[in-house]
Amino acid sequence: MSVPDYMQCAEDHQTLLVVVQAVGIVSEENFFRIYKRICSVSQLSVRDTQRALFIRYRHHYPPENNEWGDFQTHRKVVGLITITDCFSPKDWPQTFEKFHVQKEIYGSTLYDSRLFVFGLQGDVAEQPRPDVAFYPNYDDCDSVEKRIEDFIESLFIVLESKRLDRATDKSGDKIPLLCVPFEKKDFVGLDTDSRHYKKRCQGRMRKHVGDLCLQAGMLQDALVHYHMSVELLRSVNDFLWLGAALEGLCSASVIYHYPGGTGGKTGARRLQGSSLPSEAANRHRPGALTTNGINPDTSTEIGRAKNCLSPEDIIDKYKEAISYYSKYKNAGVIELEACVKAVRVLAIQKRGMEASEFLQNAVYINLRQLSEEEKIQRYSILSELYELIGFHRKSAFFKRVAAMQCVAPSIAEPGWRACYKLLLETLPGYSLSLDPKDFSKGTHRGWAAVQMRLLHELVYASRRMGNPALSVRHLSFLLQTMLDFLSDQEKKDVTQSLENYTAKCPGTMEPITLPDGLTLPPVPFTKLPIVRCVKLLSLPTSLRPHKVKSLLGQSMSTKSPFIYSPIIAHNRGEERNKKIDFQWVQGDVCEVQLMVYNPMPFELRVENMGLLTSGVEFESLPAALSLPAESGLYPVTLVGVPQTTGMITVNGYHTTVFGVFSDCLLDNLPGLKTGGSTVEVIPALPRLQISTSLPRSARSLQPSAGDEIATNVSVQLYNGETQQLAVTLENIGLEPLEQLEVTSKLLTTKEKLYGDFLSWKLEETLAQFPLQPGKVATFTINIKAKLDFSCQENLLQDLSDDGISVSGFPLSSPFRQVVRPRVESRPTNPSEGSKTGDLGHVKTRHPQGQCE
Repeated sequence: MSVPDYMQCAEDHQTLLVVVQAVGIVSEENFFRIYKRICSVSQLSVRDTQRALFIRYRHHYPPENNEWGDFQTHRKVVGLITITDCFSPKDWPQTFEKFHVQKEIYGSTLYDSRLFVFGLQGDVAEQPRPDVAFYPNYDDCDSVEKRIEDFIESLFIVLESKRLDRATDKSGDKIPLLCVPFEKKDFVGLDTDSRHYKKRCQGRMRKHVGDLCLQAGMLQDALVHYHMSVELLRSVNDFLWLGAALEGLCSASVIYHYPGGTGGKTGARRLQGSSLPSEAANRHRPGALTTNGINPDTSTEIGRAKNCLSPEDIIDKYKEAISYYSKYKNAGVIELEACVKAVRVLAIQKRGMEASEFLQNAVYINLRQLSEEEKIQRYSILSELYELIGFHRKSAFFKRVAAMQCVAPSIAEPGWRACYKLLLETLPGYSLSLDPKDFSKGTHRGWAAVQMRLLHELVYASRRMGNPALSVRHLSFLLQTMLDFLSDQEKKDVTQSLENYTAKCPGTMEPITLPDGLTLPPVPFTKLPIVRCVKLLSLPTSLRPHKVKSLLGQSMSTKSPFIYSPIIAHNRGEERNKKIDFQWVQGDVCEVQLMVYNPMPFELRVENMGLLTSGVEFESLPAALSLPAESGLYPVTLVGVPQTTGMITVNGYHTTVFGVFSDCLLDNLPGLKTGGSTVEVIPALPRLQISTSLPRSARSLQPSAGDEIATNVSVQLYNGETQQLAVTLENIGLEPLEQLEVTSKLLTTKEKLYGDFLSWKLEETLAQFPLQPGKVATFTINIKAKLDFSCQENLLQDLSDDGISVSGFPLSSPFRQVVRPRVESRPTNPSEGSKTGDLGHVKTRHPQGQCE
């Protein structure tokens, strides 16, 4: 026997092996449709008894394994079911002959066989045959399951007769010596009359009868026979069969203690329509009373519990049996399968460390030269068993070995798809996820060196599969998540490889869906560059909007009653953090400042960097950066133009680095400082440029406020002299200027100068309004020096000391200016009276209350 069954488990010892095969040409789809229905009849209550039969189906079974049927009867093919297509009566003889040829392959061990014929109708199909079933097609075959049940009952009849025949003590009859294939030559010429030989024969036969009892559902009798066999075989040092007797004892005990099975099959292995759940739950307790066994008599339960091994003894006996198997080179498959069975039992008992010892032994069991497919299967099963006992990293290791075996140099056509699929299955064992969000929390899990190696293998496998987009995604993930663990040279190598890949297939933000349904999320390069601070900037002072209270006629703030609520207060605090107290203007260029740095040991070129926004239509103006190697915090300003009005939120930024396009959201950036990301965009405002006929002043008499732009002009006058100042107004924006208001205010620095200095008339100017974009309007201001020297004795001295002149006329060019409240004492109509003061301000009125 050279082909191990890695799916073997202890409860398989009580099953009858039935092989289901196709005869002639049968489509794979049709065969497995019937095979699935046949497998659904896996256990059957024996009529008029409380015993159960369990069936194990295989659609492929090596005939040489059948030769070990005397050693362990569950390895013996006792049933054969063949499926064939036959559409013509003249093909029937040939078809039936093929069925007999197939039977001869397993003929020495078969109890019974069946042939299912599909497609044949007529006289031939109507003739009753006990071993042949005719069906018109694969859809009209309702009686398949019933025929399988009848077939299993026939197997039971033969099994029971063999059990009774072997178990009956026939005094005077010679007990034959059961052998495994490689032993037959060793017993040639032995003295068959010696006591040693007879004990060997008795011990082996007892073990064989125990197998038959176990298959026939007689658990107590099986335990008794196994115990007797162990004593006999131990006395004659028949180690190979002693190991088999011990393993049979372990299997019977496992079936008793764990009625649900150890093979991981769904659902408990209970009789169909048998005992109540409470009774089945009591079966694991020694001495429990139950009807789910061989006999309802309490004495049989007590006897069973006495002969049954405890859970701890089961493992000890497995170890002893495996040590006996290891003495025989030709029993390597038996030893390997026994290790697998013991591991499954230990997994149920949650004894992982002991299970790993059995698996470690299984790894080093020397079998014949395995094919590449057999190696892949062996490593895959070892991986599943390590996963079963909770050794996730060890499981991932063997799964990865299986993946590498798929593309071994000795394979003519390497299976890169199978390799890639197996590599993906190793990811959880190495604490590796392909979602970059799992790495944004700051704590790294697992061995980075192994994870990087695995990611490199995924990149290479996906490239050999002919999927460059997949290679780019994995390489981007490697660079983003493992950046802190890459050496300087590795960073250069990875980025060079990434640029080579993206030259053929640029990286995108689209999820990639694999054929097996797994979806690879996009990988934004949030570390290339690293952003530490995001700040929305207000517009320049000359373009900054302000509310005009005097023009609106009332305050914009509305009064409301104060109601305290801690929930509301909390929400308001969040809004303050997000909402910004300045506004942006539709159509004007807005700025966002980022503080970034380059973690790479070489110059980082960032192409097409722009803002990601929501709320209003926004035109982002992309920028290109070139950051020095390992630079410190570096300010970068990203700009854009809002096209509509409303609330705009800056959600993040987009970049193109090494050919990979990334959308980086602020919510996913660790350690980011931001003062808010939502700002109001108001409608477009007019823009006014003002120029005057007077020269600029060399110095300012009044410091400019932070929210206005002032231009100082200068003029010298004698007392009583008058001069005209021409003010030119040009609309340089895109919106019409609809109203104009001119105000003045008096600065009383020494409170010694008073009188009327400025006067103007706006009728001609206002006639040109609304002033369309690109148009120019002018108005004239009269400046008159009129000082009263009465009762001012030291005025001339003060004038001499201060060098008083009428100067400091602030003009805005161009600007959006805060409108100050008018002087209460001035006349209502500004065009009818003159305004007093040393400084004059020019304002425009807009219908929405904003001023230009």
